[in-house]
Amino acid sequence: MEPPRTRVAFHDLQPRAASFLDDVLAGLTAPQKTLSPKYFYDGRGCELFEAICDLPEYYPTRTEMAMMRTHAHEMAGRLGDDCMLIEYGCGSGHKTRVLITQLRPSAYVPIDIAGGQLKASALRLADEFPQLNIIAVCADYSRPLRLPEIESMRARRRVIYFPGSTIGNFTLPEAGQFLRNVCALAGAGGAMLVGVDLKKDPAVLHAAYNDARGVTAEFNLNLLRRINRELGADFDVSAFRHQAFYNAEIGRIEMHLESLAAQRVTLAGRQFDFHRGETIHTENSYKYSVDEFRQLARASGFEPQAVWTDPQQLFAVHYLAAPQA
Repeated sequence: MEPPRTRVAFHDLQPRAASFLDDVLAGLTAPQKTLSPKYFYDGRGCELFEAICDLPEYYPTRTEMAMMRTHAHEMAGRLGDDCMLIEYGCGSGHKTRVLITQLRPSAYVPIDIAGGQLKASALRLADEFPQLNIIAVCADYSRPLRLPEIESMRARRRVIYFPGSTIGNFTLPEAGQFLRNVCALAGAGGAMLVGVDLKKDPAVLHAAYNDARGVTAEFNLNLLRRINRELGADFDVSAFRHQAFYNAEIGRIEMHLESLAAQRVTLAGRQFDFHRGETIHTENSYKYSVDEFRQLARASGFEPQAVWTDPQQLFAVHYLAAPQA
Protein backbone atom coordinates (compact mmCIF):
# COMPACT_ATOMS: atom_id res chain seq x y z
CA MET A 1 0.00 0.00 0.00
CA GLU A 2 1.31 3.44 -0.92
CA PRO A 3 1.88 5.90 1.96
CA PRO A 4 -0.71 8.71 2.21
CA ARG A 5 0.02 11.65 -0.03
CA THR A 6 1.15 14.92 1.46
CA ARG A 7 -1.60 17.50 1.73
CA VAL A 8 -0.36 20.78 0.24
CA ALA A 9 -2.36 23.94 0.79
CA PHE A 10 -1.52 27.29 -0.79
CA HIS A 11 -2.47 30.69 0.63
CA ASP A 12 -1.87 33.97 -1.21
CA LEU A 13 -1.25 36.81 1.24
CA GLN A 14 0.79 38.78 -1.26
CA PRO A 15 0.36 42.56 -0.88
CA ARG A 16 -1.71 44.29 -3.54
CA ALA A 17 0.06 44.81 -6.86
CA ALA A 18 0.00 48.59 -6.46
CA SER A 19 2.37 48.33 -3.50
CA PHE A 20 5.21 47.49 -5.93
CA LEU A 21 4.60 50.75 -7.76
CA ASP A 22 4.20 52.66 -4.49
CA ASP A 23 7.49 51.30 -3.17
CA VAL A 24 9.38 52.08 -6.38
CA LEU A 25 8.03 55.63 -6.57
CA ALA A 26 8.92 56.24 -2.93
CA GLY A 27 12.41 54.86 -3.46
CA LEU A 28 13.11 56.95 -6.57
CA THR A 29 12.02 60.16 -4.85
CA ALA A 30 14.29 59.62 -1.83
CA PRO A 31 17.47 61.74 -1.53
CA GLN A 32 19.47 58.53 -2.05
CA LYS A 33 17.44 56.65 -4.63
CA THR A 34 16.64 53.13 -3.44
CA LEU A 35 14.85 49.97 -4.55
CA SER A 36 13.93 47.17 -2.17
CA PRO A 37 15.81 43.88 -2.63
CA LYS A 38 12.58 41.95 -2.06
CA TYR A 39 11.67 42.86 -5.65
CA PHE A 40 14.69 41.06 -7.09
CA TYR A 41 12.77 37.80 -7.15
CA ASP A 42 10.61 37.63 -10.23
CA GLY A 43 10.98 34.44 -12.29
CA ARG A 44 14.23 35.54 -13.92
CA GLY A 45 15.56 36.90 -10.64
CA CYS A 46 15.01 33.55 -8.93
CA GLU A 47 16.89 31.78 -11.74
CA LEU A 48 19.78 34.22 -11.49
CA PHE A 49 19.98 33.88 -7.72
CA GLU A 50 20.16 30.10 -8.03
CA ALA A 51 23.04 30.60 -10.48
CA ILE A 52 24.76 32.96 -8.01
CA CYS A 53 24.59 30.28 -5.33
CA ASP A 54 26.62 27.94 -7.56
CA LEU A 55 29.37 30.46 -8.32
CA PRO A 56 32.87 29.66 -7.03
CA GLU A 57 33.18 33.13 -5.49
CA TYR A 58 29.89 32.90 -3.62
CA TYR A 59 30.74 30.97 -0.45
CA PRO A 60 27.56 31.36 1.72
CA THR A 61 25.34 28.72 0.11
CA ARG A 62 27.84 25.89 -0.13
CA THR A 63 29.25 26.71 3.32
CA GLU A 64 25.84 26.66 5.00
CA MET A 65 24.84 23.53 3.09
CA ALA A 66 27.94 21.72 4.34
CA MET A 67 27.15 22.88 7.87
CA MET A 68 23.60 21.55 7.64
CA ARG A 69 24.82 18.15 6.46
CA THR A 70 27.23 18.05 9.39
CA HIS A 71 25.07 19.52 12.16
CA ALA A 72 21.39 19.04 11.20
CA HIS A 73 21.06 16.04 13.49
CA GLU A 74 22.28 18.08 16.45
CA MET A 75 20.04 21.01 15.47
CA ALA A 76 17.02 18.70 15.24
CA GLY A 77 17.84 17.31 18.67
CA ARG A 78 17.66 20.79 20.16
CA LEU A 79 14.44 21.66 18.31
CA GLY A 80 12.73 18.45 19.43
CA ASP A 81 9.95 16.27 18.09
CA ASP A 82 6.49 17.31 16.93
CA CYS A 83 7.35 20.89 15.98
CA MET A 84 5.85 23.05 13.27
CA LEU A 85 8.62 24.23 10.95
CA ILE A 86 7.93 27.69 9.49
CA GLU A 87 10.48 28.73 6.88
CA TYR A 88 11.02 32.29 5.68
CA GLY A 89 12.28 32.58 2.10
CA CYS A 90 12.17 28.91 1.16
CA GLY A 91 13.90 29.32 -2.23
CA SER A 92 14.86 25.99 -3.79
CA GLY A 93 14.58 24.15 -0.48
CA HIS A 94 17.90 22.26 -0.62
CA LYS A 95 18.90 23.02 2.97
CA THR A 96 15.32 22.49 4.11
CA ARG A 97 15.40 18.89 2.88
CA VAL A 98 18.37 18.16 5.11
CA LEU A 99 16.66 19.64 8.16
CA ILE A 100 13.28 17.98 7.52
CA THR A 101 14.95 14.60 7.09
CA GLN A 102 16.42 14.90 10.59
CA LEU A 103 13.60 16.80 12.28
CA ARG A 104 10.49 15.12 10.87
CA PRO A 105 8.22 18.05 11.81
CA SER A 106 4.47 17.68 12.27
CA ALA A 107 3.91 20.40 9.64
CA TYR A 108 5.93 22.57 7.29
CA VAL A 109 4.94 26.16 6.48
CA PRO A 110 7.13 27.75 3.77
CA ILE A 111 6.65 31.50 3.29
CA ASP A 112 8.03 33.34 0.27
CA ILE A 113 7.26 36.44 -1.77
CA ALA A 114 8.04 34.60 -5.05
CA GLY A 115 4.83 32.64 -5.59
CA GLY A 116 5.96 30.53 -8.52
CA GLN A 117 9.11 29.31 -6.82
CA LEU A 118 7.18 28.74 -3.58
CA LYS A 119 4.69 26.41 -5.26
CA ALA A 120 7.36 24.50 -7.16
CA SER A 121 9.45 24.00 -4.02
CA ALA A 122 6.45 22.93 -1.92
CA LEU A 123 5.35 20.37 -4.51
CA ARG A 124 8.86 18.92 -4.78
CA LEU A 125 9.02 18.53 -1.00
CA ALA A 126 5.57 16.94 -1.05
CA ASP A 127 6.88 14.25 -3.39
CA GLU A 128 9.89 13.60 -1.16
CA PHE A 129 8.03 13.65 2.19
CA PRO A 130 4.62 12.11 1.44
CA GLN A 131 3.44 12.15 5.07
CA LEU A 132 4.33 15.81 5.71
CA ASN A 133 1.51 18.36 6.00
CA ILE A 134 2.56 21.43 3.97
CA ILE A 135 0.93 24.86 4.08
CA ALA A 136 2.61 27.22 1.60
CA VAL A 137 2.04 30.95 2.10
CA CYS A 138 2.89 33.60 -0.49
CA ALA A 139 3.59 36.70 1.60
CA ASP A 140 6.08 39.44 2.37
CA TYR A 141 7.70 38.08 5.52
CA SER A 142 9.59 41.33 6.12
CA ARG A 143 6.32 42.67 7.51
CA PRO A 144 4.46 41.42 10.60
CA LEU A 145 2.59 38.22 9.74
CA ARG A 146 -0.65 36.75 10.97
CA LEU A 147 -1.16 33.19 9.84
CA PRO A 148 -4.67 32.11 10.89
CA GLU A 149 -4.18 28.94 8.81
CA ILE A 150 -1.83 27.55 11.44
CA GLU A 151 -3.63 28.66 14.62
CA SER A 152 -5.70 25.49 14.89
CA MET A 153 -2.85 23.12 14.03
CA ARG A 154 -1.45 21.17 16.93
CA ALA A 155 2.31 21.18 17.44
CA ARG A 156 4.54 21.07 20.49
CA ARG A 157 6.33 24.26 19.43
CA ARG A 158 6.82 26.55 16.45
CA VAL A 159 10.28 26.79 14.94
CA ILE A 160 11.12 29.59 12.50
CA TYR A 161 13.79 28.57 9.99
CA PHE A 162 15.54 31.44 8.16
CA PRO A 163 18.50 30.04 6.19
CA GLY A 164 20.85 31.91 3.92
CA SER A 165 22.09 35.31 5.01
CA THR A 166 18.92 37.27 4.23
CA ILE A 167 18.81 38.64 7.77
CA GLY A 168 21.72 40.80 6.57
CA ASN A 169 19.46 42.65 4.12
CA PHE A 170 17.89 44.52 7.03
CA THR A 171 19.45 47.56 8.65
CA LEU A 172 20.19 47.06 12.34
CA PRO A 173 16.91 48.68 13.51
CA GLU A 174 14.99 46.72 10.86
CA ALA A 175 16.71 43.46 11.89
CA GLY A 176 15.76 44.09 15.49
CA GLN A 177 12.12 44.70 14.58
CA PHE A 178 12.11 41.66 12.29
CA LEU A 179 13.41 39.43 15.09
CA ARG A 180 10.76 40.80 17.44
CA ASN A 181 8.09 39.93 14.86
CA VAL A 182 9.53 36.43 14.51
CA CYS A 183 9.64 35.98 18.27
CA ALA A 184 5.95 36.91 18.47
CA LEU A 185 5.04 34.44 15.70
CA ALA A 186 7.08 31.66 17.32
CA GLY A 187 5.17 32.20 20.53
CA ALA A 188 5.87 30.96 24.04
CA GLY A 189 8.48 28.22 24.00
CA GLY A 190 9.13 28.63 20.27
CA ALA A 191 12.52 28.89 18.60
CA MET A 192 14.40 30.21 15.59
CA LEU A 193 17.19 28.74 13.50
CA VAL A 194 18.83 31.52 11.45
CA GLY A 195 21.79 31.73 9.08
CA VAL A 196 24.13 34.70 9.50
CA ASP A 197 27.09 35.73 7.35
CA LEU A 198 30.17 36.47 9.45
CA LYS A 199 32.60 39.35 9.19
CA LYS A 200 35.71 38.35 7.24
CA ASP A 201 38.43 39.48 4.82
CA PRO A 202 36.91 42.27 2.66
CA ALA A 203 38.55 40.75 -0.41
CA VAL A 204 36.49 37.59 0.04
CA LEU A 205 33.34 39.67 0.37
CA HIS A 206 34.16 41.78 -2.68
CA ALA A 207 34.67 38.71 -4.85
CA ALA A 208 31.40 37.17 -3.67
CA TYR A 209 29.38 40.16 -4.90
CA ASN A 210 31.44 40.94 -8.02
CA ASP A 211 31.77 37.54 -9.67
CA ALA A 212 33.90 37.14 -12.78
CA ARG A 213 30.99 35.87 -14.90
CA GLY A 214 28.84 38.91 -14.11
CA VAL A 215 25.87 36.90 -12.82
CA THR A 216 25.41 39.15 -9.78
CA ALA A 217 25.53 42.20 -12.07
CA GLU A 218 22.80 40.68 -14.24
CA PHE A 219 20.76 39.88 -11.10
CA ASN A 220 21.00 43.51 -9.98
CA LEU A 221 20.17 44.94 -13.41
CA ASN A 222 17.22 42.57 -13.80
CA LEU A 223 15.39 44.67 -11.22
CA LEU A 224 15.22 47.52 -13.75
CA ARG A 225 13.96 45.14 -16.42
CA ARG A 226 11.23 43.97 -14.05
CA ILE A 227 10.16 47.57 -13.36
CA ASN A 228 10.03 48.26 -17.10
CA ARG A 229 7.99 45.11 -17.79
CA GLU A 230 5.56 45.20 -14.86
CA LEU A 231 5.22 48.92 -14.18
CA GLY A 232 5.76 50.40 -17.66
CA ALA A 233 8.93 52.37 -16.87
CA ASP A 234 11.46 53.21 -19.59
CA PHE A 235 14.80 52.50 -17.89
CA ASP A 236 17.63 52.13 -20.41
CA VAL A 237 19.23 49.16 -18.67
CA SER A 238 22.41 49.49 -20.75
CA ALA A 239 22.90 52.96 -19.22
CA PHE A 240 23.39 51.49 -15.72
CA ARG A 241 26.05 49.24 -14.24
CA HIS A 242 26.30 47.04 -11.19
CA GLN A 243 28.37 48.31 -8.28
CA ALA A 244 29.08 46.41 -5.04
CA PHE A 245 31.54 47.26 -2.27
CA TYR A 246 32.17 46.57 1.40
CA ASN A 247 31.49 49.48 3.73
CA ALA A 248 33.82 48.51 6.58
CA GLU A 249 32.70 51.36 8.84
CA ILE A 250 29.22 49.90 9.24
CA GLY A 251 30.02 46.30 8.36
CA ARG A 252 27.94 45.76 5.23
CA ILE A 253 28.16 45.04 1.54
CA GLU A 254 26.25 47.65 -0.46
CA MET A 255 24.86 46.97 -3.92
CA HIS A 256 24.02 49.86 -6.22
CA LEU A 257 23.07 50.54 -9.82
CA GLU A 258 25.19 53.40 -11.16
CA SER A 259 23.98 55.71 -13.90
CA LEU A 260 26.55 55.88 -16.71
CA ALA A 261 25.22 59.17 -18.10
CA ALA A 262 22.88 62.05 -17.34
CA GLN A 263 19.45 60.65 -18.18
CA ARG A 264 15.73 60.86 -17.47
CA VAL A 265 13.44 57.93 -16.64
CA THR A 266 9.64 58.00 -16.82
CA LEU A 267 7.42 55.92 -14.56
CA ALA A 268 3.67 56.28 -13.95
CA GLY A 269 3.63 59.69 -15.61
CA ARG A 270 6.46 61.02 -13.44
CA GLN A 271 9.99 61.84 -14.49
CA PHE A 272 13.15 61.01 -12.57
CA ASP A 273 16.47 62.62 -13.47
CA PHE A 274 19.84 60.94 -12.92
CA HIS A 275 23.21 62.58 -13.16
CA ARG A 276 26.23 60.65 -14.29
CA GLY A 277 27.60 58.59 -11.40
CA GLU A 278 24.39 58.77 -9.37
CA THR A 279 23.32 55.45 -7.91
CA ILE A 280 20.20 53.54 -6.92
CA HIS A 281 20.90 51.65 -3.69
CA THR A 282 19.40 48.17 -4.19
CA GLU A 283 20.68 46.02 -1.34
CA ASN A 284 22.56 45.88 1.93
CA SER A 285 24.12 42.72 3.28
CA TYR A 286 25.21 43.23 6.87
CA LYS A 287 27.91 40.98 8.31
CA TYR A 288 28.05 40.16 12.01
CA SER A 289 30.43 38.66 14.49
CA VAL A 290 28.92 35.84 16.54
CA ASP A 291 28.76 38.07 19.62
CA GLU A 292 27.19 40.98 17.70
CA PHE A 293 24.35 38.82 16.46
CA ARG A 294 23.80 37.24 19.87
CA GLN A 295 23.45 40.73 21.35
CA LEU A 296 20.95 41.73 18.65
CA ALA A 297 18.90 38.57 19.22
CA ARG A 298 18.87 39.03 22.99
CA ALA A 299 17.76 42.66 22.64
CA SER A 300 14.92 41.46 20.38
CA GLY A 301 13.45 39.03 22.90
CA PHE A 302 15.25 35.80 22.06
CA GLU A 303 17.70 33.91 24.23
CA PRO A 304 20.71 32.64 22.21
CA GLN A 305 21.19 28.95 22.99
CA ALA A 306 23.71 27.55 20.49
CA VAL A 307 25.71 28.51 17.42
CA TRP A 308 27.41 26.44 14.73
CA THR A 309 30.19 27.78 12.48
CA ASP A 310 32.29 26.30 9.68
CA PRO A 311 36.03 25.66 10.11
CA GLN A 312 36.94 28.81 8.14
CA GLN A 313 34.59 30.97 10.25
CA LEU A 314 32.76 32.22 7.15
CA PHE A 315 29.20 31.56 8.27
CA ALA A 316 27.13 30.86 11.39
CA VAL A 317 23.78 29.23 12.17
CA HIS A 318 22.24 30.43 15.43
CA TYR A 319 19.67 28.60 17.55
CA LEU A 320 17.53 31.13 19.44
CA ALA A 321 14.86 30.32 22.02
CA ALA A 322 11.71 32.38 22.56
CA PRO A 323 10.65 32.99 26.18
CA GLN A 324 8.43 30.46 27.92
CA ALA A 325 4.93 31.54 28.82
